[in-house]
Amino acid sequence: MPLPPLPVSKPERRTLLAMLAGAAGGGVAIALMELFAAFGSFPLFAVPFATSIVLVMGSPEAEPAQPRALIGGHLVSTLVGLLVLAITGPGPWAAALAVGLSIVAMQLTRTFHPPAGIDPLLVVANGLPWTYLVAPVGAGAVLLALFAWGWHLTVRRYDWPHRWW
Repeated sequence: MPLPPLPVSKPERRTLLAMLAGAAGGGVAIALMELFAAFGSFPLFAVPFATSIVLVMGSPEAEPAQPRALIGGHLVSTLVGLLVLAITGPGPWAAALAVGLSIVAMQLTRTFHPPAGIDPLLVVANGLPWTYLVAPVGAGAVLLALFAWGWHLTVRRYDWPHRWW
């Protein structure tokens, strides 16, 4: 005999459906990221968007999930990492310095996006080239923002972003 359905109020049901839609969008975005990484010149571990996808799809109302923070945070953090690498060379202390400076830079530019904190670490620890700023970081961040916009609009029926810039 089947179990009776759990009583769920309409607001709770709407929240549950939004969570499931965000989770599905996150899964689709990760799958696309893996596909692009397989055909790109960077292995998946060097593509810094997994936690950004979780934030943008799971908490789209948060300030760090807005396109300015998403795109700008990744670009600013990567740029800081590239500058530190150019000045100091690779090393654990250089990576730590780059992450710390990227936090300051994101705060000063109003592009604070915590997942972007991995970018300078990847850059310095792996000695990544300046082209990393354009692809995968710049292109990937823009594509993620466009994916999130389309997903939230068509699947979740959620008005995202609150503002583009």
